[in-house]
Amino acid sequence: MISVSKLTMHFGQQVLFEDAAFQLNPGGRYGLVGSNGSGKSTLLKVLSGEAKASEGEVSVPSGIKLGILRQDHFEFEEKRIIDVVLMGREALWGAMIEKEALAAAGEVTEEIGHRLGELEVIFADQDGYQAESDASELLEGLGVTGVERPLKALSGGYKLRVLLAQCLFGRPDLLLLDEPTNHLDLGSIAWLEGYLAQFQGTFLIISHDRQFLNGICDHIIDIDYQEIRHYTGNYDSFVAQKTLEREQKESEIERQEKKKEDLQAFVDRFKAKASKARQASSRAKQIEKMEEIVIKRSSRIHPKFRFTQVRPSGKEALNLRGIHKSFGPNKVIEGATLKLLRGKRLAVIGPNGIGKSTLLKIIVGQLAADQGEMELGHEVKIGWFPQDHHDIIPRDSTPYEWLYQFESSAPIGKIRALLARVLLSGDDVHKSTGSLSGGESARLIFAKMMLEEPNLMLIDEPTNHMDIEAIEALTEALQEYEGSVILVSHDRRFIEAVATEILELTPDGFDHYAGPYLEFLAHKGQDWLDKSTARQKEKATMGQPAALPEAKVQKSSKDSHNAKKDVNRLKKSLRNKEKRVSKAEAAIAKLGEELSQPHLQKPPFKMELAALLASRKDLEDELMKAEADWSEAQEKLDGLLKEFPELALSTDED
Repeated sequence: MISVSKLTMHFGQQVLFEDAAFQLNPGGRYGLVGSNGSGKSTLLKVLSGEAKASEGEVSVPSGIKLGILRQDHFEFEEKRIIDVVLMGREALWGAMIEKEALAAAGEVTEEIGHRLGELEVIFADQDGYQAESDASELLEGLGVTGVERPLKALSGGYKLRVLLAQCLFGRPDLLLLDEPTNHLDLGSIAWLEGYLAQFQGTFLIISHDRQFLNGICDHIIDIDYQEIRHYTGNYDSFVAQKTLEREQKESEIERQEKKKEDLQAFVDRFKAKASKARQASSRAKQIEKMEEIVIKRSSRIHPKFRFTQVRPSGKEALNLRGIHKSFGPNKVIEGATLKLLRGKRLAVIGPNGIGKSTLLKIIVGQLAADQGEMELGHEVKIGWFPQDHHDIIPRDSTPYEWLYQFESSAPIGKIRALLARVLLSGDDVHKSTGSLSGGESARLIFAKMMLEEPNLMLIDEPTNHMDIEAIEALTEALQEYEGSVILVSHDRRFIEAVATEILELTPDGFDHYAGPYLEFLAHKGQDWLDKSTARQKEKATMGQPAALPEAKVQKSSKDSHNAKKDVNRLKKSLRNKEKRVSKAEAAIAKLGEELSQPHLQKPPFKMELAALLASRKDLEDELMKAEADWSEAQEKLDGLLKEFPELALSTDED
């Protein structure tokens, strides 16, 4: 579909990539990865024609329709939300506007009648009669309601959702999306993942969400070492292949150095002996001819986060009792109650608009609760990471000046060292804070937290603008942090790794679960990343009626005959799920035996090893899902048998 050859891009002395060559084939599902500043967004602009490469060629077949996620929503501010989406199909929108203008002209001449007929054909060919319904469905999937309103009525994040719907509505052959999940909640990410799974065209997507990339991609385009390389498989498979490549190069260097030592030892020993001089000279030439194996420095650099606390808090870090908060008639938080113990890490989850950020702002003191009590524990010192970084970072400062103000007695070396730990060094520490990227400003705020040493960290959507390396570093630092944490995130992998407790906010209230995310899923029997569950919950938050989950309908039945059918069906389902668990366990055990084979560690078998590692990850994910499904079915069965105890000894016969 698209062919790239000898592509080079540089800005002044900075080389982003050079001599790159790859293809995007029809139906391919490509993820584009690389560290912040490596050139991912620039490459998308080159492929779309928005930017021109320094050298090289991009070949795009004529007639290919590109779908590009725009970031500039200002030209649509006065347009109806539904119209903004319809504009994504240019031929349809043009026909609609021209038809409307001709109809308003008054008298219909023969010429106008002929043109109206032509426009009607275009309208029908573009599925115009179904267009508004399809556009509304896209918007609903992305959590946007009230489609008759002007775009300006929405917040910035929701405006970008509308532009994403516009891009998808255009029926592109090739989708180019730059961080499409940044402003989506878990439910909308799940919907987008499902949409892309059924997408018939090709897509190239930049994302920092590792789980999202694993779910949708079968190819990875990697920008690193100033090179662009193509890998087959999802993100985890790519990581395994890349790690293996580096290990093999390191082994090659080690073998080469050993050979050089042996040859040099021979030369040193025999170069003075006439009988061996010729052989020594030959070995010296071998050393000279050896090409040095170089491992280029990766552009992927992990920041070095390390969070400490100036002193531990009391045993109870935070107590909330009956917290209520409304904005006008909109009730956002109703009766939230929470006790957070020292050292616990709480993830707050729920759909957009349910009050997650509002709750954190109440705790930090930026908002006042309408009702209820909040009590901070003994010696609690709060560290605050807001979703909008400019809430605390002004645009007219520098990273050094901004950080220095929080400890003006600190030596220059301490401030510079902290900035270096978050990858701000050299001239970067004196550039304007208004020019910082989202990732740079996020890391700067974490430098402030390292400086201030809080014992209660409040973190609102920290992964939105950080690359995968920074997210991994943050995950590890929070796992090692001994203080308390309350975080909001839509990144399931991050929540799974960090949270020790879950607070789920729902339209019906809240659920505080004192256990990690996977245990919470087993407890709830549903996953916020399951698109049907997530969409149902999101509808409920917007005041729309949501269908009851199937299990609740069954439990409410008082008909013993129907209940017996349900019990038998669940028992049969449990047996099938048990077989699925056993099958996955057996497959993982078999793969473990294959992975233990020594020959797989040798260079010729790197692709085989990478494939086996990727297969094991897929099987482990399948086992986790199978166990969760089994737990859900068992919980439903236990509920029915509690309501109809006489069915406990029933058979599977109807």
